[in-house]
Order: sequence, then structure tokens, then C-alpha cells
Amino acid sequence: MTTVADIVALVEELAPREMKEEWDHVGLLVGNRSQTVSKVLVALDPFMDVCQEAADWGAELILTHHPLIFRPLDAVTTDNAVGRAILFLARHGISAVNAHTNLDNAPGGVNDALAARLGLAFSEVLSPAGMDSAGRPWGLLRMGKVPRQSMETFLETVKERLGCPGVRYVNSGRPVHHVAVGGGSCASELETVFYAGCDTFVTADVKYNQFWDARELGLNLIDAGHFYTENPICPVLADHLRAAFPDITVKVSEIHRDCMNFG
Repeated sequence: MTTVADIVALVEELAPREMKEEWDHVGLLVGNRSQTVSKVLVALDPFMDVCQEAADWGAELILTHHPLIFRPLDAVTTDNAVGRAILFLARHGISAVNAHTNLDNAPGGVNDALAARLGLAFSEVLSPAGMDSAGRPWGLLRMGKVPRQSMETFLETVKERLGCPGVRYVNSGRPVHHVAVGGGSCASELETVFYAGCDTFVTADVKYNQFWDARELGLNLIDAGHFYTENPICPVLADHLRAAFPDITVKVSEIHRDCMNFG
């Protein structure tokens, strides 16, 4: 019999709490640790569409990358989206567990999943922040190699493998070979990537001036979207849950999508 506490323990084994940023909120944010779990829904975000899908499917727990509670709350009411989601989950007996920046940094986490999805060979942690209990380096970014190719060819690979409808990018004129990745908002690491010897950086949420900074450095910069650069971790999490708890049913959300559209 699997409980919420069992799932929290597995998640914290995969992405230890000490790897999170100080400001972050991870772990069990809504629910009851002793509750029995038979179904888990995995998604990138704990938004209402995911909460409703979990309730309709009969799940007792949602496991997400992004936290339901990100900023401190003064009250939990139906006046805002977070309050409505918390009250909905409580009413339906659904627990909410997440691993956020700890999963960004962890070996086998968000950025390893992104590197694997893009086919990076010899992937390694760029600027490790420390070593885990198994002696593996951990940290935010990953870098590796792809067969030398044009930027145009690599852009098509990014769009195809991440399923994103489009990308924003700067083409420095250099071929793509040494690639760094940082799922979500990692564009502040441009210089780290460049001075590590990479010619290309795939990330998201890039600001206007950061595109210009990349151009001046001579670095290929690709913004493939926050959702699309982090969503590859969801099937990885689902596989870990299935392997650890064969008595439960796990699925990745079938309806959760990026809310941004390309016209």
C-alpha cells in the first residue's frame, strides 16, 4: 500500500531538498502524508486544468515540477487561481507534491532530460554546485555535443524533439556542435555557457537585451519556451514512480499544454 509519504520520500531521493534554491517551495504543499494513493497524475504545472483532470480520473495525488504555492499566501480563498486550486484539491482529497529547483539541479532531473531529448552526447554538468551522496556532480546547466551542423538544421531538431510550435533565436553564424541547455529561465547564464566553450545555448524566457548580449558574444541562442524545455521531465518522473510503486497507476497529463500561442 503506497502512501503520499512514500511518494514524497521517492521524490526527495531523486531530487534532494538541499539542491533547491533558498526561496523555493518543494515537497508536499497540499494534502495528507498518510493518505493511501492508487493513482498519480504527473504534469509540469498544478493549474486548474490538471487539478480537474486528476479529480475526473480519480487520482489521489498530482506530482508537478512547478509548485502550487510559489509566493507567500495571506489567505486561501476563491479570489485567485492558487486559492481556487488549493480548495479544489482539498475538497477532492488530492495531494499536491512538487520538485522544482531541486529537480532542475539534480542528476537525472530537468536538464538531463532536456539534454537527452535533444540528443546531446557526452552530457555533463556545467559549473557543478556540489556532489550528491553517490558522488555525482549536480548543478543547473548541462553541456554536451551534437554532430556538427548548421543552425538551421539544429533549429528544426529542437522544434521537432520538444514539440514547440516555434522558437526565438539569435544565429551567430557559427555551426552548432557544443551545446548547453538550461530548461526554463536560464538566460542569465549566457557568459557561463560561452566561456565554457559552447557555441549554442538552448533555454527559455530570454529577454530582449540577452539576445543582443548573445549576438555580441557570438553565441547561438535559442529560446524554445519555458513549457517545452521543462516538460520532458514529466515522462521521466512517471517512469520512476511506476518502477518504485508497481501497485499504483501513473500517467502524464493528457490535456495540459502551454497557454502561449504563436500567430
